[in-house]
Amino acid sequence: MTSTTPDAPSATPLLDWYDRHHRDLPWRVSPPMVARGVRADPYRVWLSEVMLQQTTVQAVKPYFANFLARWPTVRDLAEAPNDDVMAAWAGLGYYARARNLKKCAEAVATQHDGVFPDTEDSLKSLPGIGDYTAAAVAAIAFNRQAAVMDGNVERVISRLYAIATPLPAGKLLMKQKVALLTPADRPGDFAQAMMDLGATICTPKRPACSLCPFRGSCEALRLHDPEQFPVKAAKKERPVRRGAAFVAVTADGEILLQRRIASGLLGGMTEVPTTAWTSRADGETSADAAPFPAQWEPCGSVIHVFTHFELRLSIYRTAIPSRIQTDDKWWEPVTNLEAQALPTIMKKAIATAIPLAFAMPKG
Repeated sequence: MTSTTPDAPSATPLLDWYDRHHRDLPWRVSPPMVARGVRADPYRVWLSEVMLQQTTVQAVKPYFANFLARWPTVRDLAEAPNDDVMAAWAGLGYYARARNLKKCAEAVATQHDGVFPDTEDSLKSLPGIGDYTAAAVAAIAFNRQAAVMDGNVERVISRLYAIATPLPAGKLLMKQKVALLTPADRPGDFAQAMMDLGATICTPKRPACSLCPFRGSCEALRLHDPEQFPVKAAKKERPVRRGAAFVAVTADGEILLQRRIASGLLGGMTEVPTTAWTSRADGETSADAAPFPAQWEPCGSVIHVFTHFELRLSIYRTAIPSRIQTDDKWWEPVTNLEAQALPTIMKKAIATAIPLAFAMPKG
């Protein structure tokens, strides 16, 4: 049963709304599926929740389908070559998630005999699983009464209670409210219903309050100002960092690549040679920093916005007759670039130097 406390409205209207208006998502076991006896697969729930962090549903759908097609079980993912996993993740961003995804799969396969643990605390003992993912998997996959709070839920709960404490300081109070509201039965459906409500009804701008199952209990609606919530602290100005990237191509159509160190920003991903820029410091921006002497021609620049800084790379290109031997780099056919673990910033850099690089037919 759902319950109502002096500090929480009943979850029943929301669950009734979810039964009628839930989104059909490839990783979701919907209420009609549950009625037919289908049960959530913890692997699919976990994989989707990791992918959805800081990423839209539409962006995640093809990646989720590709991962499941290649690695249908957590054991398959655990046994996959690391380079293959990073390449499959390329373009989805926040690459530490991919590294932790692989480590977590290995831990489940080796330490838990391929079976995900079913409590928040035990899930949090796995690599890369924090409070949010542990709560989401526990609730959705195992029907545990866990308080799940993503960005959509933050918006719903902040409006429902008119929480004026700015984010991120207000998160603790919001989670306490979510915990009070989460029912003992159907906690997984409740978590997904809150997410759907925030995504489709309680939107950042022009929320459809007249359609909301919580409209009779919403404090922000009573105050006639839902869009005021959640209150956000003033943003700090995003610093700008600079560097250079070097695109070398042979007469045979091969491009020079290297792998970034395993830890840190874009860790383990593939890149063209670049200068030593970081989120805290600029790198060299001139052709003097090229990986080998050649006629390096400037061919423009690219801008890429990371979470905490903006990166501006000057792009240089050189065409050489044949490969030059390098110790820590390799030459890859341009026609094979799509199979490489290239983050978006590197695809931008290559496309600036070779405009049709990602449109060339595979050899």
